[in-house]
Amino acid sequence: MDKKSFLYVVVCASGIAGDVGTLITAAQERNGDVGVVATPQALGFLDVEAIEAQTGYPIRSAWRKPGEARPLPPADAIAVAPATFNTADKWAAGISDTLALGILCEAYGMGVPIALLSYLNAAQAAHPAYRQNLERLTGMGVLLGSHEPDRPKAGEGADGFRWTEALYLLEPGAAG
Repeated sequence: MDKKSFLYVVVCASGIAGDVGTLITAAQERNGDVGVVATPQALGFLDVEAIEAQTGYPIRSAWRKPGEARPLPPADAIAVAPATFNTADKWAAGISDTLALGILCEAYGMGVPIALLSYLNAAQAAHPAYRQNLERLTGMGVLLGSHEPDRPKAGEGADGFRWTEALYLLEPGAAG
């Protein structure tokens, strides 16, 4: 019996976050269901109603209260897009101070495949902690996208950001 795969899309606070519908549509076209988990700051960049209508699920950004039903099924895979400097660094350090980071930290221990599509500027990417943390994440099996950082203060354009690259990275046999 075939079942649809369930993709979590973890969205971070970035000027391009509002375009996440591109990734959601592509995943749905591949016979997948999608749930969005946003960092608290990312909510201000998203059209929450439109995304919830598109996915059929509420956007998650806070932990459930004890006894509350899980609003999303378990993830078969996770795409972190756009991933910010802050989220990548905290995740690599094992910091779990938001629901999004908690899900990412736990997913590693559960063996859930994860693709990270970074969106940050070159000055941030040059920081030694960021480079070390990307090495740590790849050592954990996280699949990295190919987007090259923009120069600082280059604006919030999403030119060249390949939203669907996460889906290709997460295809069985794509890594390695």
